[in-house]
Amino acid sequence: MFDRDLAELYGVPTKRLNEQVRRNAGRFPGDFMFQLSKNEFENWKSQFATSNSNVKMGLRKRPYVFTEQGVAMLSSVLHSERAAQVNVEIIRTFVRLRQALASHQELTKSLTELRSFVLKDSAKTRQEIRRIWNVIEKLIKPADDDNKRRIGFSLD
Repeated sequence: MFDRDLAELYGVPTKRLNEQVRRNAGRFPGDFMFQLSKNEFENWKSQFATSNSNVKMGLRKRPYVFTEQGVAMLSSVLHSERAAQVNVEIIRTFVRLRQALASHQELTKSLTELRSFVLKDSAKTRQEIRRIWNVIEKLIKPADDDNKRRIGFSLD
């Protein structure tokens, strides 16, 4: 995320956010944040009609970009009520991610068991698979127009 977007999220000016990052530079290694290159910055600026470096407004400095670890670290260097709330939400998100991963592992296990069942070389298994496939095809296949119930009055 860009520094200006995070500053808005944390409820602080971008200048203050970047100031805290500079004061705590050791907490923001390269995998936590980076600054756009001059070329990236020019390409990014060209997407905004309001950015004019010749006047005293718009984007004049290359923005910092933060990874998810950098966003979490910002919560610890910005001392505000909003930063504390964002930090709590980040922790809750990490917990939800762990729960989703655990669910994913259970799904992977179930699929592995299903695969081993399917790979069994027996006539009964093949028959069951054909039956399941036929049901799936019926669900996927569009209904025939002749079998659809017509809406409205019939003159027949």
